[in-house]
Amino acid sequence: MIELQREPTHPGEILKEEFLEPLNISQTKLAKELHTSFRAINELVNAKRGITTEMALKLAKFFGTTPQLWLNLQNSYNLYKVSKKKRDILNSIQTIEDIA
Repeated sequence: MIELQREPTHPGEILKEEFLEPLNISQTKLAKELHTSFRAINELVNAKRGITTEMALKLAKFFGTTPQLWLNLQNSYNLYKVSKKKRDILNSIQTIEDIA
């Protein structure tokens, strides 16, 4: 398994810094356009919530990206967080080559 040296950026931070700020779109405006709540967008931007499949579809449609972009960002972030949290358990698991 490849171990990342730095924590991946949360997709909410990317949403804020690469999309909302440069395009001068408020969280309120985005929430309205995506037919979701301000709270959902605000929690996403503040890394208190992750990207769901539904949100990935909405963001992709609105910004002209792909849902995979948003889901891959979230998956990378999640994998990093869990692998750091469960490092001891993961290191104790043998590989198939070790037990053969």
